[in-house]
Amino acid sequence: MTKLLYITANPKGLNKSKGLQIGEAFLEAFLEANPNAEIKRLDLFEANIPKMDADLVSARGKVGGYGYKVDELPEIEREKYIAMHTVADEFVAYDYYVFVSPVWNLSSPPVIKQYLDNLFVSGKTFNYTPEGAKGALVGKKALHIQTRGGLYINTPMAELESGDRYLKIALRFLGIDVMDTVVAEGFDYFPKKVNEIVEAAKVNARLAAKQMAAVEN
Repeated sequence: MTKLLYITANPKGLNKSKGLQIGEAFLEAFLEANPNAEIKRLDLFEANIPKMDADLVSARGKVGGYGYKVDELPEIEREKYIAMHTVADEFVAYDYYVFVSPVWNLSSPPVIKQYLDNLFVSGKTFNYTPEGAKGALVGKKALHIQTRGGLYINTPMAELESGDRYLKIALRFLGIDVMDTVVAEGFDYFPKKVNEIVEAAKVNARLAAKQMAAVEN
């Protein structure tokens, strides 16, 4: 069975978020093409995602670099280490990933980075080899749906956008095949064309959904 993890990072909710509305168009098209697909929604603003704090950094270092066993860690470090692996295990269990997020201050909401930090687990999502680190999630596919108030495509702002860029780098590092991003931008520049911009992005999202579903079929 096809399993898709739908990951959102927008606190506004569906009624106010243009990105989430575009994401729903993707899901509808994906289910039309693959009605038996299993889809899980993960709202990063509601999820309990471990932070890469002093405890978790210490636990990772002890287990990964100094040979500690998990049950040898202090209780608080052990709890956070296990929680990190729980997040990574859930991610690995899926075949396809869709991230939906806005541009905030040239990047993504910080919960995206917080989530991705939990996915970099040596021996699970990537491996160290004589040729360097290699992603272990080969054969999986991902898509980013991103909304932007400003104009970035074919403008000097393009090189300043780091949210979509970092997400692609991170996912590709893990071995995931990343599709072209579905972008809806210019809302702040063209307030009278917001609906038009959203509808155009929904068309692209539906096309991306059919392309992703076709991989399975």
